[in-house]
Amino acid sequence: MKARVTITPKRAVLDPQGKAVQNALEHMGYSGIGAVHVGKFLEIELADGDIDERRQKLDDACRRFLSNPVIEDYRLEIE
Repeated sequence: MKARVTITPKRAVLDPQGKAVQNALEHMGYSGIGAVHVGKFLEIELADGDIDERRQKLDDACRRFLSNPVIEDYRLEIE
């Protein structure tokens, strides 16, 4: 089993990395870019077992360790 975690800044939070990438793209001639958000992507290998238990534990890890819930959102997918 694999889990994928995507962590992005909340929409209301200033994203200086995203703004820098947006400005660089515009300076390179890529027009029409409204906003860029820079985040983190984790791919986690899971041992076989109860998928609901794995999801619950990973969700807890996302909230407590992998993301900062004050300024970041996360999306957890298990395949």
